[in-house]
Amino acid sequence: MAGISVDEFLNRCQQSGDGAYGAIRSVLERLEDPKTRTEARIFLSDIYKRVGSSEKCLETYHFHIQDIFLDQYEGYDCRKKLTMMVIPSIFIPEDWSFTFYEGLNRHPNTIFKDKTVAELGCGNGWISIALAAKWLPSKVYGLDINPRAVKVSWINLYLNALDENGQPVYDYEKKTLLDRVEFYESDLLGYCRDNKIQLDRIVGCIPQILNPNPDAMSKMITENASEDFLHSLSNYCALQGFVEDQFGLGLIARAVEEGIAVSKPTGIMIFNMGGRPGQAVCRHLFERRGIRVTQLWQTKILQAADTDISALVEIERNSPHRFEFFMGLSGDQPICARTAWAYGNAGGRISHALSVFSCQLRQPNQVKMIFDFLKNGFEEISSSLDLSFEDEAVADEKIPFLAYLANVLKTSSYFPFEPPAGSKRFCSLISGFMRTYHRIPINQDNIVVFPSRAVAIESALRLLSPQLAIVDEHLTRQLPRSWLTSLTIKNTSPEASEDQLTVIEAPHQSDLMIELIKKLKPQVVVTGMAQFEVITSSSFVHLLDVTREIGSRLFLDISDHFELSSLPASNGVLKYLAENPLPSHAAIVCGLVKNKVYSDLEVAFIISEENGICEAFSKTVEVLEGHTAIISQSYYGCLFHELLAFQLTDRHPPAERGSEKTNSGEIVGFSSSVVSVLKDAELSVTEMENAPLIHMDVDQSFLPIPRSVKAAIFESFVRQNISEAEVDVTPSIKQFVHSNYGFPTGSSTGFIYADCSQALFNKLVLCCAQEGGTFCLPAGSNGIHVASAKFLKANVVKIPTESNDGFKVTETTLTKVLETVKKPWVCISGPTVNPTGMIYSNEEMEVLLSACAKLGARVIIDTSFSGLEYKSASWGGWNLEKILSKLHSISHPSFSVSLLGCLSLNLLSGVLKLSYVVLDHSLVDAFYTLPGLSKPHSTVKYAIKKLLALEEEKAGELLNAIEENVKTLEIRSKRLKEVLESTGWEVIMPSAGISLMAKPTAYINKTVKVKNHSDDQGELPGEQEVKLMDSNIRDTFLRHTGICINSGAWTGVPDYCRFSFALEDSEFEKAIGSISQFKSVLSG
Repeated sequence: MAGISVDEFLNRCQQSGDGAYGAIRSVLERLEDPKTRTEARIFLSDIYKRVGSSEKCLETYHFHIQDIFLDQYEGYDCRKKLTMMVIPSIFIPEDWSFTFYEGLNRHPNTIFKDKTVAELGCGNGWISIALAAKWLPSKVYGLDINPRAVKVSWINLYLNALDENGQPVYDYEKKTLLDRVEFYESDLLGYCRDNKIQLDRIVGCIPQILNPNPDAMSKMITENASEDFLHSLSNYCALQGFVEDQFGLGLIARAVEEGIAVSKPTGIMIFNMGGRPGQAVCRHLFERRGIRVTQLWQTKILQAADTDISALVEIERNSPHRFEFFMGLSGDQPICARTAWAYGNAGGRISHALSVFSCQLRQPNQVKMIFDFLKNGFEEISSSLDLSFEDEAVADEKIPFLAYLANVLKTSSYFPFEPPAGSKRFCSLISGFMRTYHRIPINQDNIVVFPSRAVAIESALRLLSPQLAIVDEHLTRQLPRSWLTSLTIKNTSPEASEDQLTVIEAPHQSDLMIELIKKLKPQVVVTGMAQFEVITSSSFVHLLDVTREIGSRLFLDISDHFELSSLPASNGVLKYLAENPLPSHAAIVCGLVKNKVYSDLEVAFIISEENGICEAFSKTVEVLEGHTAIISQSYYGCLFHELLAFQLTDRHPPAERGSEKTNSGEIVGFSSSVVSVLKDAELSVTEMENAPLIHMDVDQSFLPIPRSVKAAIFESFVRQNISEAEVDVTPSIKQFVHSNYGFPTGSSTGFIYADCSQALFNKLVLCCAQEGGTFCLPAGSNGIHVASAKFLKANVVKIPTESNDGFKVTETTLTKVLETVKKPWVCISGPTVNPTGMIYSNEEMEVLLSACAKLGARVIIDTSFSGLEYKSASWGGWNLEKILSKLHSISHPSFSVSLLGCLSLNLLSGVLKLSYVVLDHSLVDAFYTLPGLSKPHSTVKYAIKKLLALEEEKAGELLNAIEENVKTLEIRSKRLKEVLESTGWEVIMPSAGISLMAKPTAYINKTVKVKNHSDDQGELPGEQEVKLMDSNIRDTFLRHTGICINSGAWTGVPDYCRFSFALEDSEFEKAIGSISQFKSVLSG
């Protein structure tokens, strides 16, 4: 070679390893230049002829050239051998890599043909080159973190792409290895990721690290680093941050996750795995990441004599895990690391299994979506990920949902408002399933969603308020005990039917049920059907006819017969509905409980083709339950979506049929008092002439959800085998109420949980009613609370409040009310008052509780809207334990205090809600007579428990996010106050929370211009002038601005409206602009 002879080259190499590397690199530079490439290749041939393949060359010259023979294998290219160079600072091919290549040979020849391939930890590149020579892939990227390994790999590529005379060696496609192979310095798949290279195949003979060193990768990696350090890179001595680190598999775990990101959906990954951690651990590494594993090849290799396995002995000592070794190569019974360590120290040779695994994603697009989410700031969840399933049906349910959830959490900063009667998407999917699979032409307006079947049935009975109902014995377990023990069967007076509901249990058989219906003539019938009866529609038709004849409303439960399947079984009820409209007196109840992953996750829906009853049910679910958990709807929505996604749209559209139009206020059989409450209640607006709405009328935060909240939500669903202790939230709630409110709890204190605080509030109202008590609510309370108390026929009394006091209750007014009522129950919202945003100080609360104690009131402190105090340090907080201990001596025997709360606003979690009531011991038994609660799912409890632990630890990210959002709320309250006051509103300035109250002083009793509703053709006929009053301010404001607010009918304070401002940023800015323009409604 020009400028240097073979002797001079060898002399440089003989001096040191660095000298040898410098000489080799100079040869590579000439190989890379097409003008000197031939000469440089001939020079390498001369060197090989001089030094031969003796291993002594490595000691003498710090490099070694050897032949690796491939002649026993057949491929597209009949190459017999490869000529390869190695240097001390890179891995030398040995049993691990030879076994790996044997495993690759177990694949058919087509596995790599024309594919894009990457080899991880390529070392001197021999596997990449052999793979390219044998299988003719489109491209092979040989990747190694060791920069010297990459240089030597390029040397070896030229050694084999050119013959001894420096001429190209062509395959039958007229390409050389230089066309097919490239080598790059890369930490695992970093090069492919950074260059957006999508791979068909990923192969890797990756080492296991038996004793990871946390500092091993802290140095800068350069090709001039020491040989020892560069050799250690080939072992990846650093901890990788995976749970598999404890088994020495952390590096392989990281390679798999990086491979998921850069592989094509049909991609295959092939890895060498040492069997020391045990075959189950090795397989689980892949399976928990959603990968199907095939073992291609397994053999045994001797454990290197200089390998220290004492770290594995230590792991066995501190855990139940046992590693797998063998005594020699012929031993067939595994021994643990401790035995292997002792045997090896005594001079014995130990071995371990070495396997080659082929890995392919089971649902590639969904699994990729999951890992894409985890890599965007949620890496800590990876250790909890478990996508291994013994049942494929479970995988088919869970993985698509996790992918959907991952995508929602990644792309959404908040969860949007959904109607309390069910998300539009979910109702649409149910409707689509019914249309597609059962040919039933219903639409989403015919469907009302409930948290559970039990809740749906109880809600229906409370809405209809029959004197007598017959209920299938299988459906009565969650009904109030008083209904099941009442003997008031015959109607003796009109008033009796309003106040007393009697439920008679009936056998689960339609002929016996029909006999009871004919004899007892109930107003409502709730029943299921036996399996043999649902095969045809005759039993259903008979029930319809009998109930219609005697004037009963029928609710038929089909939960046990409703299948979420692409091949649902025959169902006579659904067959009937495909051909006939559902009669106006009948409705279908369906609880979705047949999922294969979360046995306790339930959502239910009612189907009715009568508009009036659907509207009434929609209002009822909002008043009694508040909402149905959105994530639960999303889970079942994913199941419906998977069954609909592959279908062509409306390929066989069923015939449309119209709903029966009735006035919901005049429905026969409804309780007149309930109808009146629903008519007067100011409930959420779900749509307005297809225009988008801004919701300033809901108790929901649309602010950015903290990262730790998203992490807790996702981890709760991705985990498997969660223990009871991990979902036991009671210790956390005890700590929470004590830390935040100083509320005392004891062994007799009751802790009850629900999805929504509204449901718990209603149970407390029912306890009050059962006791014959009077429910006292301040003027300026949550309007839904007031409506629900009236819906439940409680004796409700308003506690007067004044604007001068910020509409807070004073001792004087409270005492006056308590002195005039029997068995008072007082509900006070605090520390933060909803809707005013005012705060009760510790001193104020002591005064109010003292008044209640003296007069024997039962007190409910509703903390559901607290935790977002703007000046948290200055207002001082509460110490209820100290207050109650002071009052002990003066308390009336009936005095008690219970705490109601919801953790959604406290943690700014939006969709993640867990509500609780901490009950005084005197109320526990009464509360349990009213079952029917929709309990939080175990995933919610798991996530909440994690978040409460973070809050208690004052964890930085969560605490900072909450503080930042509280500052945002404070700033918004000031901006909103300024805008409202500048346009003629009188504002009560809040000190906490997400809402404020304001009075439209400049508008009340003024004539204003109002936009008319669209006509049937969607055309606007113009404007009209109306006198603005409390009764029409909400509708006027909505039509003019597109903003939903609450009027005095909701706040309980005449003329004062409620504005909730925890909106998404752009929505808030839009709202501010629209409010500014509202003054244009004034006529003159």
